[in-house]
Amino acid sequence: QVQLVESGGGLVQAGGSLRLSCAASGIIFNIYTMGWYRQAPGKQRELVATITRGGSTNYVLSVKDRFTISRDNAKNTVYLQMNSLNPEDTAVYYCSAQYVNSYWGQGTQVTVSS
Repeated sequence: QVQLVESGGGLVQAGGSLRLSCAASGIIFNIYTMGWYRQAPGKQRELVATITRGGSTNYVLSVKDRFTISRDNAKNTVYLQMNSLNPEDTAVYYCSAQYVNSYWGQGTQVTVSS
């Protein structure tokens, strides 16, 4: 079955960095558009960044120039490098895989303290 397993979340001070990873199995990884979404308490889930199978990237404006999404097709893994974190980035971060169907991971908590 399809599994997306996120890791790398945690507690970090404002201005710090974290790197999230999402390991995929059960899909032909290199044809999928991979993405990171986040959901803060009391808010709707929002797109953070996506990367197509061709490597094209897209970011929500609030994270542009701070976050970088990348993928390693040999490892079936997508990453999200997050720099200059601020408390507004606190959320559960979800990995997604999109092609004909969409799949989601279980989420990883990122907490940024001021």
